[in-house]
Parts: sequence; C-alpha cells; structure tokens
Amino acid sequence: MTEQHSPQFERGTDGPKVIVAGVDGSDSSLRAAAYAAGLARRQHALLAVVYVQPMLAAGAALGAPVAETTDEIAEGLVAYIRDAAERLKGIFEVRWEFHTFRGDPYSGLVKAADELRADAVVVGASEQAGHRFVGSVAVRLVKAGRWPVTVVP
Repeated sequence: MTEQHSPQFERGTDGPKVIVAGVDGSDSSLRAAAYAAGLARRQHALLAVVYVQPMLAAGAALGAPVAETTDEIAEGLVAYIRDAAERLKGIFEVRWEFHTFRGDPYSGLVKAADELRADAVVVGASEQAGHRFVGSVAVRLVKAGRWPVTVVP
C-alpha cells in the first residue's frame, strides 16, 4: 500500500510577479497603464511602467535635440504617474517602477520585458491608421508569443 500525501496549498505563488506596461504618452497607452495598475494591485505584482525613447538618427543628423525631447517626455510621464499614484494613496496601492529603454517601440518593449523578467505585457492599441495594414507594436508582441499580452483600446 502506498502512502498518499494531500496536495499542499502554495500561498502567493500563482499569478504574475511583474507586469510591464508600455507607455508613450498617448491616451491608449495611459489607459493601458491604468489597466495594468489594476492587474498589479489585484495580483500583488510589481508594475513596471516602460517608456521606450526613440533613437531618431535622421533627427539627430539634422541637429534636432532628440535626446532632450525624449528625456522631457519621460520626465513628464514619471511626473504624471507619480501624481496619479499620490492622488490614489490609501485607496489604491500598487508597487511600481518607471524604466526607460532606447530603440524602436517593439524592440524596446521586448528588451524591457526580458530584462525585467515580465510575466505579462500590457500596451495600448495603436492610434495610427497605417498600423491596421502594416502591423502595430501590440500585434508584433502578440505574434512573438513570449508573454501574455493584453491590448487596451
């Protein structure tokens, strides 16, 4: 006769530990960050808000202050997120970090998700009409099939 052990319940080991939310300042990306924050709160996961700073070689060649502009966008996003987190303090608590990566949005989010060991990625739906034909960052992330991807309209 073999001895049977009852399965042991594992507290706090299910669900995502890190949720990456890609933001670029667009309305859909901010909705995606809010949605990801709700997921992170309910799952007790870390919300990693990621802004991918574009590397625009053509703009730099023409003398445009690309780095300064993208740094300003990143600083604005951090201030916006901090302000939102402060307004909701005591009502809606979530652990979050802000990260910037450089590159095109798809490659930057892939790098971020890999480096941050993401369990899930949340992005906003593209607001550019041409992406319906060529393919958006969200579609490319889904096709990569490396993490669960949620696309927020």
